[in-house]
Amino acid sequence: METGIRVMVVDDHPMWRDAVERDLQAAGFDVVAVAANGSEALARFPAARPQVVVLDLQIPEPNGVAVTAEVVRQDPSARVLILSASGEQADVLEAVKAGATGYLVKSASREELIAAVLRVAEGDTVFTPGLAGLVLGEFRRLVGGAEPRDPGVTADPAKPELTERETEVLKMVAKGMSSQAIADRLVISHRTVQNHVQNTLRKLQMHNRVELTRYAIEQGLDDDEEPGR
Repeated sequence: METGIRVMVVDDHPMWRDAVERDLQAAGFDVVAVAANGSEALARFPAARPQVVVLDLQIPEPNGVAVTAEVVRQDPSARVLILSASGEQADVLEAVKAGATGYLVKSASREELIAAVLRVAEGDTVFTPGLAGLVLGEFRRLVGGAEPRDPGVTADPAKPELTERETEVLKMVAKGMSSQAIADRLVISHRTVQNHVQNTLRKLQMHNRVELTRYAIEQGLDDDEEPGR
């Protein structure tokens, strides 16, 4: 079954790169390009126009962090899913700060990889279990001590306010909940959650849920009482 999702695979290990490409193609993804290093990836990215880049961190220069930053700069709508042998805190945080919206370690199963690519393509953040809390904790540390602002008002008064429902969804994003989990909690459709997230991104002039999460934490929304209850 074709997903219609365009994917680029970047890894300097031929056997691993080929295996990921085969698994994604078998699952119905359109693998529009592969690359063995950062230079190849950036050279092929503009013409390939992938929606998701599945990227190893430890590739010949430029490395995965630099490639992530450049991909996001060139096309803010593109999603980067890191697939790395490293689950070290410093590597995870560097990748996320560069703009990655997902991070899996290479011990992930084929099914986990396929599910992650689907979710990242839809705009969700996806992390190997245990890493989501690390990222949220780092964002809280970075904004620690900031005075929470009115959740319906952005820092820039020229930007529009969020609706009550958009703010409610944003609170759940700040807690690391997936779109499906939010939909289940609010008893609304998955598509409705995605629409609220996309509207919020547009209003706040942001590009992905990682940016939304940091913004929400800056607003103190992650400290609110459990949403939907």
